[in-house]
Amino acid sequence: MTRPAAILDIDGTLVDTNYHHAVAWFRAFRQHGHVIPLHKIHRSIGMGGDQLVSTLTDAEVDERDGDDIRSAEKALYLAMIEEVEPLRGARALLEDLKARGHTIVLASSAKADEVDHYLELLDARELADAWTTSADVESTKPEPDLVLAALEKAGTKEAVMVGDSTWDCIAAKRAGIQTIAVRTGGFSDEELLEAGAERVVESIEELRQTLDDTPLGG
Repeated sequence: MTRPAAILDIDGTLVDTNYHHAVAWFRAFRQHGHVIPLHKIHRSIGMGGDQLVSTLTDAEVDERDGDDIRSAEKALYLAMIEEVEPLRGARALLEDLKARGHTIVLASSAKADEVDHYLELLDARELADAWTTSADVESTKPEPDLVLAALEKAGTKEAVMVGDSTWDCIAAKRAGIQTIAVRTGGFSDEELLEAGAERVVESIEELRQTLDDTPLGG
């Protein structure tokens, strides 16, 4: 049986980074005179930085301060990156998918140095067939560029996205594929389903236990 490719988001899905990024964005905005409530920042985590600044402020702020805020966020996040841990069952999921014959593409719009760190953290280089970085996309989520780049690397349009944010679900839907959403990004079932998730699971471990009942089981 030919199985669909597995397009796996990294941040918040395989590695526990969402709240680190939220704090880094809060500090970066604050350094440039913009105090954004953390709960609002969290709702935008999973969206690319090219979209996030204007979403949380406006186009004028993005034009004036956006590049500086994005640069500050990267530095502030990298200062915390050693605290990041894989989510439970993340590498085991990759092993499960590989054993079942899925092509695996790890999808990220992070810079190559961050993606390299996560590949080492997950010991995933021999399990993943390919991965993306910021160099592969022009516009980040919720635009579909990242998912389309991952599909190109997978060599098929028959694929399922695994992600943790509403932005993953929207990007996958725009790219024409289904999403399984995990709640590790801090979004509710209702938010994820409304954004287009086909199925929501509590964790990677729950996904591993129920793979046959998800779109990846096909």
